[in-house]
Amino acid sequence: MRNGPAGQRAALRQYRRQAEDRHAYRRLRGTRQRLRDRVAAPADPAVLQVLALRAVVFDSIRRFFAERDFVEVDTPAIVPSPGLDVHLGAFEVRTPRGEPAGWLATSPEYQMKRLLSAGAERIFQLCRSYRGEEHGRHHEREFTMLEWYRANATSDDLIRDTEELVAFVANAMDQPAPELQPPWQRLTVEEALQFHANVELEPLVDDEERFCRVWAEEVQPRLGSERPAVVTDWPSSMASLARLKPNGMADRFEVFFRGVELCNGFGELTDAAEQRRRFEQDQANRRAAGAPIYPIDERFLDDLARGMPESGGNALGVDRLLMLLVGANSIQAIMPFPEERL
Repeated sequence: MRNGPAGQRAALRQYRRQAEDRHAYRRLRGTRQRLRDRVAAPADPAVLQVLALRAVVFDSIRRFFAERDFVEVDTPAIVPSPGLDVHLGAFEVRTPRGEPAGWLATSPEYQMKRLLSAGAERIFQLCRSYRGEEHGRHHEREFTMLEWYRANATSDDLIRDTEELVAFVANAMDQPAPELQPPWQRLTVEEALQFHANVELEPLVDDEERFCRVWAEEVQPRLGSERPAVVTDWPSSMASLARLKPNGMADRFEVFFRGVELCNGFGELTDAAEQRRRFEQDQANRRAAGAPIYPIDERFLDDLARGMPESGGNALGVDRLLMLLVGANSIQAIMPFPEERL
């Protein structure tokens, strides 16, 4: 190091240059990080609008149920049985060692009904659900589900809940469309087949493949074209978790709006022995179809046997509801991270 005043001044200038270089590097590094963050974060104003819309919907759903003395609950995402319907596909979960750990929940239904058996009376849940089904405009493998259950209630009570809920959410979004105001159109499965496809129900009851084809191609696209349609009285073979009505049909309803299925509700089956028989039939149907055989949830049946009150329940697709309310062409358009953006 050079000595004397001149040398000290030269050393100070060199230190300052080095310090400035370090600060410049830090500024550059910070700028680069901000740019990386900006690229990683949704920069599209439409995405920010989606976030705001979803927040309004979630808040209004919670307010609707809070005003009616419902308790919000949360249940596990990893469950011992994902459901047994023959058309249901589930994602298996394994530990880091490769050991089976369960399945991602396709619905919180079993666990919420166990809460009814434990004494809960009015419960609801907003949750993520997972289904290994086809990907399309109305389907994502991960989606937002709203389910609610009422002890000592009928399917008619749940239909009224649904009518009031949708109108409530629409008003909260400043979308008070007259066609959403209750009461909605009601018709049975038999009436829907006769009116929209000129087909009788009886020949289709034992031919589910043909029923599903006729329903998907000729009936569903025409349902709820002007206002939501509530379709009731389904064949008993198509609702293994619903009780039977005096006419022998399943106490099940679905709501359709502009050809889109919005929800699926039941007057719930509470007979544990009958539920086991239906589960075993579901497993046999899956085996015949070459589908994976999921286990029966024994703890659900145990709690059902201990006593579950006569109840009604409904499962509603929140993404589909938002899509319909804002007039979007797909649920992907109102999700911040659909699969295509991951």
